[in-house]
Amino acid sequence: MVVKLRIEEKVRLDHDRLEHLYMQLGPSGAEGVVARAMEELAARLARVERLFKRGELVEMQRAARSMIAISEQIGMETFARVAADVVALSDKGDAAALGACVSRLIRIGEGSLMAVWDLQDATI
Repeated sequence: MVVKLRIEEKVRLDHDRLEHLYMQLGPSGAEGVVARAMEELAARLARVERLFKRGELVEMQRAARSMIAISEQIGMETFARVAADVVALSDKGDAAALGACVSRLIRIGEGSLMAVWDLQDATI
């Protein structure tokens, strides 16, 4: 019997941080910041995956590190934490753990981007 595991994790968004961003910048300013952040995170997420597959761990670590501040800015707590885990593991020399964490970052990243996108749709 073969069992396929479906890995699903809930992502955590800091709604207060997003609300503060909207109050601070106004709706159009905040939407612009969030849209740019999401585009940048999506591009960097793809870059992390590509660099990991190529074995370019120093560049992968740099890309993952850059995602932490961006994701925190728009309230993606889980995404920021997993990106930090990727950064930490990239120096440890444990390829299996790093591979698992990069895979988790991709899952969490995609889920977080969708959650913020859905949240924006709900508030418009």
